[in-house]
Amino acid sequence: MTFFHFLNCIGLSCAPHLITYKYSGLTEYGTFWKILNAGAFYLLIQFCKMLALATFFPAPENSTEFDVIAEFLRVSTDVADLLGLHFFMSKIVGRGDLKFMIAGLGWASAELIMTRAIPFWSGARGIEFDWKYIQMALDSNIGLGHHLATAVLVWLYSRNDLKKAYVPFVFTLLLLCVYKPFIVDAAAFVFMMTPWSALMARAVYSAIIGLCSVQLYNSLMVSANSFH
Repeated sequence: MTFFHFLNCIGLSCAPHLITYKYSGLTEYGTFWKILNAGAFYLLIQFCKMLALATFFPAPENSTEFDVIAEFLRVSTDVADLLGLHFFMSKIVGRGDLKFMIAGLGWASAELIMTRAIPFWSGARGIEFDWKYIQMALDSNIGLGHHLATAVLVWLYSRNDLKKAYVPFVFTLLLLCVYKPFIVDAAAFVFMMTPWSALMARAVYSAIIGLCSVQLYNSLMVSANSFH
């Protein structure tokens, strides 16, 4: 039964990524290797972030307490992800929607492999069933939507034809993307959320950002079509 639990966790976490790749139109443009390149670039960014964290923001000795300043500074290194997404998308030749889909899916897939594969293999095959692995699988789905929304916002912010009235809004959403772990973890600590409640909070948080990014993208496309 534990092996079936392992397969269930793998399927639950990987299926949305595969569905996104298959039904978003990416397969029609031969983007598989570009997505792999995005994943490799994600690994490079994470390595640089790890060096920065180990050098300037070492882990606190008492991990049971929530150090606001330390956590805020630690999460601030996620700005490197925005820079990495912008740099990677600037090297892709093609339509804008292909750029952020490739970058976002590559980022999310690499994160899934690096942060979920080993825990699933070593833990989900354990003797006893544990809900935390189902939560990890669901969290990877939330991460997929979050990375896609972040990629959309980075792409929008780099556009010259984005209305000036939208720029502060996009910038604010990018900051909310960067500080999502800090905001959600702080809320979970203050309100003493259960793991399922914290998971729901992350889902709602990412859903709101995702809906806003889609609305901004649609507004830009409508403006571009009306201009032409």
